[in-house]
Amino acid sequence: MLSLAVPGKTRETDYIEFFNPGHLPDTITITQLLADEYSSYSRNRKVAATFKEAQLIEKYGSGIRRIREAFEQYGLKAPKFENFQHGFRVVVYAERMAEVGKTVGKAAQIYDLIKSNPQITREQLADETGLSVRGIEYHLKTLRETNRISRVGSKGGYWEIIGD
Repeated sequence: MLSLAVPGKTRETDYIEFFNPGHLPDTITITQLLADEYSSYSRNRKVAATFKEAQLIEKYGSGIRRIREAFEQYGLKAPKFENFQHGFRVVVYAERMAEVGKTVGKAAQIYDLIKSNPQITREQLADETGLSVRGIEYHLKTLRETNRISRVGSKGGYWEIIGD
């Protein structure tokens, strides 16, 4: 059991729980937090300024939104945010290895298809893999962000393999 006096984390088999004895400000509800309908402020301006100067934060009050966007981008189950009697808790759910492997497998399949046909279109990739065009776009973005591929030209362009 974690002490209520210090922040902590717990790892179970299917989730990780992060706990902080501090609460959300009284003026912000979980619903408002998840809908980005609140004005943020720092409780300790000196700590916030130090973190900002050290580039440990990008912008005041953007952390929860960026966490949610990252989970959505990678197709992960959204974390659960809870404000309760003794503090604030975030529960991050574990992905099953088969699900993660499936995602990695699809990205590898797309990479191989591009490698064998650099002119292949998103629609053709969708037909070949059984994914939607939106699913293809997600994997292409990931492959580009990890410097595996790049797009040369626009509509009549082609894919270039960067990391092989």
